[in-house]
Amino acid sequence: MHMSNQNNYVIWGLAIVAIIGGFLIWQQRSIQSPQTEGINSYSAQKIEPVTTLSHGHGLAVDVTNPDIVYIATHEGLLMLSGDKQLYRIGDSLDDLMGFTAHPTESSIFFSSGHPHAGGGNLGFQRSDNGGINWQKISPGVNGPVDFHAMTISSVNPNLLYGWYYNALQRSRDQGKTWEIVPTSLSQVISLVADTTDEKTIYASTGQGIQVSVDEGATWSTLPSENLGAVTTLAIHPQQSDTMLSFSENLGLVRSSDGGKTWRTINASIGNHPLMFIAFSKTDPKKVYTYTHGSELYVSEDEGVTWVKIK
Repeated sequence: MHMSNQNNYVIWGLAIVAIIGGFLIWQQRSIQSPQTEGINSYSAQKIEPVTTLSHGHGLAVDVTNPDIVYIATHEGLLMLSGDKQLYRIGDSLDDLMGFTAHPTESSIFFSSGHPHAGGGNLGFQRSDNGGINWQKISPGVNGPVDFHAMTISSVNPNLLYGWYYNALQRSRDQGKTWEIVPTSLSQVISLVADTTDEKTIYASTGQGIQVSVDEGATWSTLPSENLGAVTTLAIHPQQSDTMLSFSENLGLVRSSDGGKTWRTINASIGNHPLMFIAFSKTDPKKVYTYTHGSELYVSEDEGVTWVKIK
């Protein structure tokens, strides 16, 4: 009788272990369900499905997964998975006016902007857990800043740029400290760092595209005719002479010679100006664009044809 009780205890113990193990496996699968498969492990822990896009201020494709795209918006950070399911990451509803993603670490983002409620600016922020939480790294110069344009070097992730109060700021230590770069730039709409040359940076402006080859110290206008105001510029991650842009005069255009000449792409992308264009680093044929009408399109052929996904 005593041995029978012992056997029962052993059987019940093994059953409890099996139940707990099964629960843990189910819990892990629920985090990496088919809807969230491929999402970095941090973001997958704190996401909430949403149905609509709000006014966007930044766009980035996940550096390891071409089917994950991040949209910095008027109400926090959103993520689209598999070109289908839209999520909000974390609890913050802050207006992320400036946004850029680390070029090699999928869980690290940088942002700036202002709070969803209340006054003041956010300064320069960093997230190390996929956008769930943000930490203020620096107020910037004459801050707290509210960068409306930001970019990070793909070649040297310590090098960042931001545009605030008609002044270009530069950081060489990943945003811990900033300096004003004296420049004649004006009407800057967006900033983008070259994907192969650490010292080269571009600015989309109300007068076309400006380029600097000395980390922002001096600037010149790309010799492109009839562009007018340019809202966005994206550079191929492996072939920096290949660019996509959107201008008020020519619409969506493509360059194969580093911006010296442009060819108009006659694509069906609605009636709104394109505000952001982003290449996938792992699959450069895949490109996303976000419009002024809060619409998201995807291309599978480096921007030649487009399909609306949101």
